[in-house]
Amino acid sequence: MTGFASVEREAGAVTVLVDARSVNNRGLDVRIRLPQGLDGKEQEVRKAVGERFKRGSITLSISQRRAERETLFTVNTTQLSVYLDAIQDLASSGSVAAPRADGLLALRGVIETQSEAEEEEAPDLLPAIIDALDGLFADRGGEGARIVPIISAQLAEIERLRKEIDAHPERAPSAVKARLVGQMEDLLGQPGLSPERLHQEAALLATRADVREELDRLDAHVAAARDLLSKGGPVGRKLDFLAQEFNRETNTICSKAPHHEITALGLELKAVVEQFREQVQNLE
Repeated sequence: MTGFASVEREAGAVTVLVDARSVNNRGLDVRIRLPQGLDGKEQEVRKAVGERFKRGSITLSISQRRAERETLFTVNTTQLSVYLDAIQDLASSGSVAAPRADGLLALRGVIETQSEAEEEEAPDLLPAIIDALDGLFADRGGEGARIVPIISAQLAEIERLRKEIDAHPERAPSAVKARLVGQMEDLLGQPGLSPERLHQEAALLATRADVREELDRLDAHVAAARDLLSKGGPVGRKLDFLAQEFNRETNTICSKAPHHEITALGLELKAVVEQFREQVQNLE
């Protein structure tokens, strides 16, 4: 879910600049920085984000740059006439000398500045934002395409370890029987123990130590994950759930393992499952 896109687009007399960034997040977290005075556009922007993304922490930084415009100077003739009338009255009484042109133009309100054009409406930000979001979507898609083969290899490794555990000699009925017989012989040498009760307990322990159900569920989860990857689309959250299921089954296998070699395989499986979980965080 990591990605970046930057867009610069003209919108009338304004240049709109958009930076879109994304990092991993289990849900969708959107942060938007709009230019001052354009806060009312936030809901429109959030809608555009929600139409394209379902997961990730997404930050949009939006700014605008106005083009420099020629400044025009005009003479406020109404204000100038007021000044001239007042000066003429004073001049006729001999109080002041006749003014010069530069002096008149320096009086407050005589010279006014105005923009070459009237103030335009607020710029349309959405086209530039959509371009940036589409670029971010493509960038994230490229990352996903690179990660899928890695996840597929991890699924293959989970499947390999699952088969190795299933085929381990210590899971064979003969090995289970020999181990239980040895344990029972040790117990039978102690007084006060009923052979019938020992057989019952041994059968119960054998059932509890069997990891057949966990191995079968692992097999089903691998198939489900491969099916999701083949379909494409926003499958990250579903794969994240499967990663939790992988972890749950692996923990049970480690706790029930009847032999230290199977425990070692379970721990190796657990490491691969953790790697799978980390990679899944990068998918939409």
